[in-house]
Amino acid sequence: MMRYKGYYGKVEYDPQANILHGEVVGIRDVITFQARSVDEVEQAFRDSVDDYLDFCKARREKPDKPCSGKLVVRISSELHRKLAALADLSGKSINSLISEHLQQKVEKEFSVDSRPGRRSPARKSASRRMTKQTGQLV
Repeated sequence: MMRYKGYYGKVEYDPQANILHGEVVGIRDVITFQARSVDEVEQAFRDSVDDYLDFCKARREKPDKPCSGKLVVRISSELHRKLAALADLSGKSINSLISEHLQQKVEKEFSVDSRPGRRSPARKSASRRMTKQTGQLV
């Protein structure tokens, strides 16, 4: 996974086209990029993020930002009671307890996801699409 200006990019290899293609993840807008080498794909990722930010600025639109940090989760009342008791016993808030456990899980998964060939879960479609090849938001 690549990171630039707070945006994350994932890359996959397309053996039929013999290219690396990637996309920015964690936002609703779709930003894609491609290249033939690792160095080129890293630069294409950065260029695509910069192009996206410039495009949004020119249109006086706010660029889609990766998540705000606020998350509403619906759980059963029984699990809620158990979490509250566990948080009390550990001297933490429920929010802190959940945040710590999620942090551990995500760090573990990110270390596994960095292996070549590992596929991330599919994303939902986006409201806008930008490609490095055309430099256009569609």
